[in-house]
Amino acid sequence: DAAASAPLGGRGGAGGSAEIQPLPALHPGGQHSSCCPAAAPSLLLLDYDGSVLPFLGGLGGGYQKTLVVLTWIPALFIGFSQFSDSFLLDQPNFWCRGAGKGTELAGATVTGQWGDLGNWTSTPVTPFSTASWGVAGNPVNSSDTPPLPSPPGKGNNDSNCDCHAWDYGIRSGLVQNVVSKWDLVCDNAWKVHIAKFSLLVGLIFGYLITGCIADWVGRRPVLLFSIIFILIFGLTVALSVNVTMFSTLRFFEGFCLAGIFLTLYALRIELCPPGKRFMITMVASFIAMAGQFLMPGLAALCRDWQVLQALIICPFLLMLLYWSIFPESLRWLMATQQFELAKKLILHLTQKNCVSPESDIKGIMPELEKELSRRPKKVCIVKVVGTRNLWKNIVVLCVNSLTGFGIHHCFARSMMGHEVKVPLLENFYADYYTMASIALASCLAMCVVVRFLGRRGGLLLFMILTALASLLQLGLLNLIGKYSQHPDSELQLKLAVGMSDSVKDKFSIAFSIVGMFASHAVGSLSVFFCAEITPTVIRCGGLGLVLASAGFGMLTAPIIELHNQKGYFLHHIIFACCTLICIICILLLPESRDQNLPENIANGEHYTRQPLLPHKKGEQPLLLTNSELKDYSGLHDVAAVGDGLPEGATANGMKSM
Repeated sequence: DAAASAPLGGRGGAGGSAEIQPLPALHPGGQHSSCCPAAAPSLLLLDYDGSVLPFLGGLGGGYQKTLVVLTWIPALFIGFSQFSDSFLLDQPNFWCRGAGKGTELAGATVTGQWGDLGNWTSTPVTPFSTASWGVAGNPVNSSDTPPLPSPPGKGNNDSNCDCHAWDYGIRSGLVQNVVSKWDLVCDNAWKVHIAKFSLLVGLIFGYLITGCIADWVGRRPVLLFSIIFILIFGLTVALSVNVTMFSTLRFFEGFCLAGIFLTLYALRIELCPPGKRFMITMVASFIAMAGQFLMPGLAALCRDWQVLQALIICPFLLMLLYWSIFPESLRWLMATQQFELAKKLILHLTQKNCVSPESDIKGIMPELEKELSRRPKKVCIVKVVGTRNLWKNIVVLCVNSLTGFGIHHCFARSMMGHEVKVPLLENFYADYYTMASIALASCLAMCVVVRFLGRRGGLLLFMILTALASLLQLGLLNLIGKYSQHPDSELQLKLAVGMSDSVKDKFSIAFSIVGMFASHAVGSLSVFFCAEITPTVIRCGGLGLVLASAGFGMLTAPIIELHNQKGYFLHHIIFACCTLICIICILLLPESRDQNLPENIANGEHYTRQPLLPHKKGEQPLLLTNSELKDYSGLHDVAAVGDGLPEGATANGMKSM
């Protein structure tokens, strides 16, 4: 009886160290199921990485390489859109119109021939994005801008905002941006945070909704419709007549941007063989970072925010050609049993790759002919609720993503905000490129760490670094300040206070850099990990949940800024506690390095945890065999399928002899 679904045990390369192989999952329509008498599809067709992909030439096929490159190119355009808030919504220096700029200094009261008339410039604030949601690095928002502070010696904002018109000194290379166009300062400064808030909310809803739709109707339609609508809404943003229209259109722009990013991410994963998935994803991440590094030059070239917005969106016009050159995901068609469409696509790919029919040693095409009469079987992400292991893996990665992106803002504020005064970081471009360099270093470190430790080991290491940086910043710095308050003499008091401030500043910078470095890797690796362990039939839905969790983490930044940083310390403490919980939960995840992607829910269920360190050859593994599992009534479902599996099978794989 052909009751089992495709085995996941095949290693994609010879470098795998674990000897435990995951079990073949049983299809609900097998001999042990009485509710669905239909037989499952052929194992050969469901084993995409082991049979179908090698028949098509793997990644060595010329057409597959072209498709991978086509998923890389839009990463540059997405990078421009991700970092546009840093320039469109940057808080400029400003002073009362007609008062004269005088001897303007950052954060100092402007004085001139009009004297002390409240003509001042705001303290430079953090203009950059501090979280990434991009590819394995992942997209970023610029929601880490602290609220506009009062100038020194001038009291509260009410006494300094008596002007009715201002002149602006924009630091981001533009002559005019959204803030200066609609005077979003003083009493209207909160509207800037709402504009950032609307983009993030659009991304969150976009991830959740487009992910479910992509699993139901396919990746290609969602990608094409997202491209069409981002052109409409993105270009309309440049024609906004007020900040309300701007914020509303930014919501829809974020919604469409989420659809493009998510579908390209899934397509990229589904095109690759096991050994190439991570590096191909990281290449897309580096291309998106290239957009981040080029963005200041683009802003200086455009000079006006409306021209900049239009120039960011117009490259998406090139992606309209994808309708004719980019096919649907063959892996998704096979997993959802749309064999008639899959046959046409296979013939198209073999023709493009010049693959001879005689190379079909395993007989894929004859098996495909037998299954053409099957009805498609599509699955929604809500089906994960009824699973035992799959929902746990997705929830763990959602919490990791939420924590990684959420705590990133805390570290950024500690280094770039008002707690630490660093002359170098008072410049807009120094701020911006410092953040970009930390993200780049984080991605480079991910490439090395994941190569040696795998997905789970790398995620665990970066989460431990994040937790240490957070706890030391919260605890050690307060401890230094506490002991500096109890010196033996007045001279020691002055020395202790000066030394304490200096030491605290240096430690705060160091811990913040380590924290941003590690938390960026945690967030990016959580997204990639989810794409690997979520079955193909619900991969976009699972990715949408993890990316939406990342959006919620980034959303805490503008919310706290909207409340004038009230609750910031508690915000940091909560996320620091979450890092400790995540360290424990990561141990529950499976290792997906060099493993075949799960294709259906049953595959995903048996994609279970393996030992963090493989047992030595000849050592008895601490895993129960299939016959031993029958003694446990709580594992009746595993025992029920025991007769159809080898005697040496365990709950997590095959026991080595």
